[in-house]
Amino acid sequence: RRERFNFSVSSSSPETAKPSFRAKRPQEINVLVVGSTGYIGKFVVKELIRRGFNVIAVARERSGIGGRNGGSQTAELLSGANVCFSDVTELDSLEGSVRKAVGSGLDVVVSCLASRNGGVKDSWLIDYEATRNSLIVGKKFGASHFVLLSAICVQKPLLEFQRAKLKFEAELIQESTNGTRMTYSIVRPTAFFKSLAGQVELVRDGKPYVMFGDGRLCACKPISERDLASFVADCVTGEESINRVLPVGGPGEAVTPLEQGELLFRLAGKEAKFVRVPIGIMDFVIGVLEFLAGIFPSLEDAAEFGRIGRYYAAESMLVWDPETGEYDADKTPSYGKDTLEEFFKRVLEEGIAGQELGEQMIF
Repeated sequence: RRERFNFSVSSSSPETAKPSFRAKRPQEINVLVVGSTGYIGKFVVKELIRRGFNVIAVARERSGIGGRNGGSQTAELLSGANVCFSDVTELDSLEGSVRKAVGSGLDVVVSCLASRNGGVKDSWLIDYEATRNSLIVGKKFGASHFVLLSAICVQKPLLEFQRAKLKFEAELIQESTNGTRMTYSIVRPTAFFKSLAGQVELVRDGKPYVMFGDGRLCACKPISERDLASFVADCVTGEESINRVLPVGGPGEAVTPLEQGELLFRLAGKEAKFVRVPIGIMDFVIGVLEFLAGIFPSLEDAAEFGRIGRYYAAESMLVWDPETGEYDADKTPSYGKDTLEEFFKRVLEEGIAGQELGEQMIF
């Protein structure tokens, strides 16, 4: 009886009885966005503002590719948000910046953080430690929901950034089961349009399209930054996304590198020319780099970059079915309206400006 009574008191405590933020109007909901100046992050900020949320965007003092944007450019880029500058890898710095920016506390944290280049140390620093810092700070200021932008490739973790993301995912899921009010939505997108734009200018200039093997090794359902930002924003208050891992791709059928190349040549009005590279070449290069990294630790990231390249050349960005041991396009949810064909048309006409890969070229 005493145990039952104590349980009853605990379960009806003010902490658990606090009304859900989802009952508020959007303009009353405070959303903290970390990774706000990244490729997807800036679109997420704009979408949340468009929907009326009160957005607090955390940014570095110098943002953009190569740190080319200063504070004023960043504030202009994230116009409509309350921008605070901080180092997300430093917990005290992040907490201090957020404290100055928030008045009535937080409701939701949205993390669009991602390793800049996939290097070993950078992966753990950003994909795990910095993301974990944002969870700690969010809880401290009252947030009860965490939206994590992860990646579909963590299904088969062979790389450090995948392991780092999975470690945080596991801790976030555990957080929701240890008696706190924190819930989560883990978004795992497929390939971005941007990541498929690397050879557009080559094809436009009449050069061949390069692919590994027969060009059918790595299929994907690419999604635009605008559609992905909309999906992430849906997760802020959407009841159906609470405590779920959510793979998501763009509209239409899955496409292989061969099909991407054929589409590009058709849109560019060029004769299709392909260069097929044996995947074994990458295995040889990786072997050499791993051997050298064992002697010269400074080459550790070079070896990891080789493994990243090998992974993206061979693995599909689709839902992995452990029962069949294969990727399944039909089980990969589609979302949005923007198509890869429309994206290729625009880049062929307007150029690659705004779609530069920068430090993430290896991806």
